[in-house]
Amino acid sequence: MPQLLGIRIGNYKSLQNVTLGQIGYGQGEPLPPLSCFIGPNGCGKSSLLDAFGFLSDCLREGVEAACDKPQRGGFSRLRTQGGIGPIKFDLYYRESLIARPITYNFEVGEFGGVPVVLSEHLRQRRKGQRHGQPFTFLRLERGKGVVWAGETTEDQEGARQQEIKLEDNDRLGITTLGQLSEHPRIVGLRAYIESWYLSYFIPDAARRLPPAGAQKHLDRTGENLGNVVQYLERNHKSRFESILDRIRKRIPGIEIIQTEKSQDGRLLLKFNERGYQDPFYQQSMSDGTLKMFAYLLLLEDPEPPAFIGIEEPENGLYHRLVEQLAREFRRYAEKSRGKIQALLTTHSPQFVDALSPEQVWLMEKDEKGFTQVKRTADMPIIKTFDEEGIPLGSLWYSHHLEERFEG
Repeated sequence: MPQLLGIRIGNYKSLQNVTLGQIGYGQGEPLPPLSCFIGPNGCGKSSLLDAFGFLSDCLREGVEAACDKPQRGGFSRLRTQGGIGPIKFDLYYRESLIARPITYNFEVGEFGGVPVVLSEHLRQRRKGQRHGQPFTFLRLERGKGVVWAGETTEDQEGARQQEIKLEDNDRLGITTLGQLSEHPRIVGLRAYIESWYLSYFIPDAARRLPPAGAQKHLDRTGENLGNVVQYLERNHKSRFESILDRIRKRIPGIEIIQTEKSQDGRLLLKFNERGYQDPFYQQSMSDGTLKMFAYLLLLEDPEPPAFIGIEEPENGLYHRLVEQLAREFRRYAEKSRGKIQALLTTHSPQFVDALSPEQVWLMEKDEKGFTQVKRTADMPIIKTFDEEGIPLGSLWYSHHLEERFEG
């Protein structure tokens, strides 16, 4: 399972120069299985999650379509105000827990008023290499360059060099090369980014009645919630029972959740509550109940995504459920032992109370309007508070984190 060790983002909205985790050999600590970002409105939390969405959209749809999404408004609005250079991403990851890390760099700029891919590079150290620059096995400038085939970066790369000339500067090179079996490392990178689950859960979408038919994975809006329940009922009954057991503990009164096919072939999600003879359907369930149920389904996916990004998962939840949800995410991330990662944002101190300082990052804007990020575990006084058993969310609510950030 791939693991994201770190990311550097440049010139993307307020993220003028933000580094998270490890970038390069021995440079910083790898991102933990769970990372939660906090801070005031407008500090860049949404921009951070959208940066991951932008990278994913560039891969799937091309850079122009990614820039022109309604929430982004074009390249000129994406590039940091006052910035004149390209938008830059450095992704540092490894294909498995024992694989040598790979660095993926790409830059997006404008040419003739149209967003284009300016450059792409993939680098990896040779076996046994401890010092010096890693070998560049993909080098593209405006769609032209070279690539080395094969599974590893060793001493005979030159004999396998291939010249590349892409027809469309709107497409990432890894989109095209990631379809060719002779480039397994690029195939792996493409598959990894395509597997990212970036949630845009919409309760009203989860209330819709989709056509009946089991589906393995929850979609980004939650519209296929009933289809996923149908799949788990059929294929993973014991796993589904464990979800129901936790829901009974988290949401008092819920006893049974089932699917039912309507006469016109639509799928109904049926909730049986204690004390009521007739069931309720998803159209009448609260936003918070649907959201809690959807996230538990996501975390119990038999084939989970390697990376999950969710903005403010606490929205719409009863306050007593918020900390419980945070504990579910923490349990989910930690039990994977680095195989699965979650990146969340929150405004809730109760959510933060369930997390450790190593899992929480504070975001603020400096005097120039650029986002600055600091891990709370790196604030010396926070370790003392944590050892005394003072919850991190309470410290945040009391403004201790902001003071230490400024200090």
